[in-house]
Amino acid sequence: MKYNPNEIEAKWQKYWLENATFKAENNATKPKYYVLDMFPYPSGAGLHVGHPLGYIASDVYSRYKRHQGFNVLHPMGYDSFGLPAEQYAIQTGQRPEDTTSVNIDGGTDKEGNKIAGYRKQLDKIGFSFDWSREVRTSNSDYYKHTQWIFIQLFNSWYNKNSDKAEDISTLVSIFEKEGNAPETSGLNAVCDDTIESFSANEWNAFAKEQQERILLQYRLTYLAETEVNWCPGLGTVLANDEIVNGVSERGGFTVVRKKMTQWSMRISAYAERLLQGLNVIDWSESIKESQRNWIGKSVGATVEFNIQNSEAKIAVFTTRPDTIFGVTFMTLAPEHELVSQITTPEQKAEVEAYIEKTSKRSERERMADVKTISGVFTGAYAEHPFTKEPIPVWIGDYVLAGYGTGAVMAVPCGDERDYAFANFFKGHPEASGGMPEIKNIFANVDISEVAYGSKDNVIIANSDFLNGLNYKEATKKVIEELEKLNQGKGKTNYRLRDAVFSRQRYWGEPFPVYYVNGLPQMIDAKHLPIILPEVEKYLPTEEGLPPLGNALIWAWNTETNEVVNTDLVDNKTIHPLELNTMPGWAGSSWYWMRYMDAHNENEFASKDALAYWESVDLYIGGSEHATGHLLYSRFWNKFLKDKGFAPTEEPFKKLINQGMILGMSAFVYRVMPSVTVKKLVEFGNMENVKLKKYFISKNIYSNVLSGDFTGIKSIIEEVENEYKAQDFIVEWNFVKTNYNPIHVDVSFVNSSDELDIEKFKNWREDYKDAEFITEENGKYIVGREIEKMSKSKYNVVTPDDICNEYGADTLRLYEMFLGPLEQAKPWNTAGISGVFGFLKKLCRLYFDENGLIVANDAPTKDNLKSLHKTIKKVAEDIESFSFNTSVSQFMICVNELSTQNCHSRAILEPLAIVISPYAPHIAEELWSLLGNTGSIATVDFPLFDAQHLVESSKEYPVSFNGKMRFTMVLPLDLTKEQIEEIVMKDERTIKQLEGRTPNKVIIVPGKIINLVG
Repeated sequence: MKYNPNEIEAKWQKYWLENATFKAENNATKPKYYVLDMFPYPSGAGLHVGHPLGYIASDVYSRYKRHQGFNVLHPMGYDSFGLPAEQYAIQTGQRPEDTTSVNIDGGTDKEGNKIAGYRKQLDKIGFSFDWSREVRTSNSDYYKHTQWIFIQLFNSWYNKNSDKAEDISTLVSIFEKEGNAPETSGLNAVCDDTIESFSANEWNAFAKEQQERILLQYRLTYLAETEVNWCPGLGTVLANDEIVNGVSERGGFTVVRKKMTQWSMRISAYAERLLQGLNVIDWSESIKESQRNWIGKSVGATVEFNIQNSEAKIAVFTTRPDTIFGVTFMTLAPEHELVSQITTPEQKAEVEAYIEKTSKRSERERMADVKTISGVFTGAYAEHPFTKEPIPVWIGDYVLAGYGTGAVMAVPCGDERDYAFANFFKGHPEASGGMPEIKNIFANVDISEVAYGSKDNVIIANSDFLNGLNYKEATKKVIEELEKLNQGKGKTNYRLRDAVFSRQRYWGEPFPVYYVNGLPQMIDAKHLPIILPEVEKYLPTEEGLPPLGNALIWAWNTETNEVVNTDLVDNKTIHPLELNTMPGWAGSSWYWMRYMDAHNENEFASKDALAYWESVDLYIGGSEHATGHLLYSRFWNKFLKDKGFAPTEEPFKKLINQGMILGMSAFVYRVMPSVTVKKLVEFGNMENVKLKKYFISKNIYSNVLSGDFTGIKSIIEEVENEYKAQDFIVEWNFVKTNYNPIHVDVSFVNSSDELDIEKFKNWREDYKDAEFITEENGKYIVGREIEKMSKSKYNVVTPDDICNEYGADTLRLYEMFLGPLEQAKPWNTAGISGVFGFLKKLCRLYFDENGLIVANDAPTKDNLKSLHKTIKKVAEDIESFSFNTSVSQFMICVNELSTQNCHSRAILEPLAIVISPYAPHIAEELWSLLGNTGSIATVDFPLFDAQHLVESSKEYPVSFNGKMRFTMVLPLDLTKEQIEEIVMKDERTIKQLEGRTPNKVIIVPGKIINLVG
């Protein structure tokens, strides 16, 4: 027999599929365990070897839990809506649903490219997924339930008294009986800041449309004019995490801030619960800290400043109300609604120019840039609430409209950024008298060079009734006085802002919303799904409407309850539907619950299924989702818990972030020195020489950079010989920048870093005539560098290639062997052969060229020791997610058993089980060869027996005058006297002593034997 991985793996993958080996049962008698991977976005690029890392780890753990007797749910699906598919559709004219389908299932795209397909690639690696529960967020039977959840959010408000979401009808009931004033109704709701008070009588007298507008200010999903990241190049709003360095991550288009009417989610209502929930989940501290910072809890006070000569007021939130007498100026975000109202005519042009300029910077860029100081004086002055002194009002892009109130009271003596701003503009012409001297309100503190930001040991000075008080005393006192003036109160604030939920895209979930007189109405859940319509093009309309504005059939008939032709809109019985679609995170905010009951047509999951699976026990995915998906999914889960659907407060008990597998890029080096030739007779005439495409090998490249041009002597001579005959002088200019490293496809390079020159020349038309300067041995050696694995760097290694050459079990073991799961590590294909060799060595314990060689011989003590050492180590490693050291232990064990010439069934049968989570195909084959029926997947994991690791003997080093001369194995239960007697009678001792009697015999039982003298 011979180890043939391709044959074995195809056989067992077929068996698992036909026998539904990994199908999880709802309400099984076994204890449940739910393992989840962050599901992938299916791009046409397919998987590279970095993608399966987390999937392999979760699969190892899932298989191990099955061996332990758990009913394991380990599902997989696709986050198949999103911007990449839409952009590809725009570029190629293909339907996004078609390209998405090909990317998942495989096939050929419109341009003739063969796409392997995610499903085939995943199957090839041998994952134990329960494919019967597969979900695709772009399928209408899935997004039907996403639409339903949106309706639940719309029909809910957040009651701070009960600290949970409640049905909107309970809020209406309060309005009808008590109005909304807290002092009369006891209402404590999360709502817009601009809400106005009304009595029950007033509410009941309001027209229906007015009531609906008021309710929009309370609903958990609502329409509002919001500052968004608008990308004209893509024609859509972008989330912060879709912007890199001020441009769109996809396409590199300019992004500007602008106001748009958008759907938003009132995630801010859950800020405190999201914060507190971090204390009860087993996540890495770094992810928790990212979320804590994003939520950004601050305790302080709100303060209102009146604007001089105006009815306007500026509200600020501050964590340091004790410093109110140190306010030197105020700063508004450039987008603040008051800016246009309060700016004086003299400052208008300058203010408008500044607003235009800052609109091109993303919020993330503005937050990160702490060095640049910019701002403009509005010409307006606020009034200090206590002293009534005028305070100049500025705008500056370091203040964000969406954080706090979009305004700050600047206290330069106590804040570094305010300090820098004040000093930068003090005395500048653009300050226009709007930057006073910095006020110091700290006793015995020097602020001549730096602000004093500490709260500790502060004594307030120059602050009227706060003089002599410390931070806590002054904070309490100033809040009391502000409340007396009705110009402030104590408040807890959060940085977390409501999430914009609209996208001006086509390829996303349609909203179940139509409009009557401009007000949103929800389509009844029984008429869902509202299916994405066909459109001729996926770009915005000529009028600038979202792509759904191109749909011919996109209106709602309230009588027949169906989508009808857009031309039929009469705003009586037929109304326009929402043209925006939901963002990419909509479908991923609840998908783990759909896996629990994936084929339920009536509910997103039944109560029984939800009660059985509860939540995800182990979640594995990338840390890049810390403040996106992981925050939104916790929010939706808590909301569904409030409404009686989700059984738990938190969706994911334990979270592990896998590290990135980095690519080993390859480079060739083009030599392009500056060459100038000058005619001797006509010295003024000069000519630049265009060289051929020369590529120099890595070592020659290194030498040239250090000034040694020996390696490119042939290039120099060729050019000089051509021009010298014509009486030209040739001048060379060798500058480092003239040597251009170019990425080359790693498939053209062997394990010794040698380039296949012919493949490279045939790669692209412009390289066909390239000439290569090689090493002395005639080899062209490429440069190497570890980078992110990417198609653009030509360093992608596909798992398909590895599986075809070495087998999936080799790939699985190697990826686990690379290093700790949570660390980034470079991929080096050269290491694959060693793991493949290990698997062949494992097989030789079970069979040779003639067949099975396993016997029923009783195992030796050494056999049992090797096995149980491995059982113990592997179980501990899997439980602690230290998968790399398990692979090392497998290698040690197989080496030991090979040395021991072990072919005992009592050892090799349990060994196959222990290795099966890592290398399931070969484990299944060995299990079958041993005469077992059925799959190895659910066989009990072997129990560790400690007695096999108890040493009964010891190999002693026997030393003479401290130098070890030989070893001897002795029972551990011998006394010192018995050991000495045996040693002294040993022929080797007699030979060493040559008739002498040692002065001293030092014996430490279980450790050393040393004869001295």
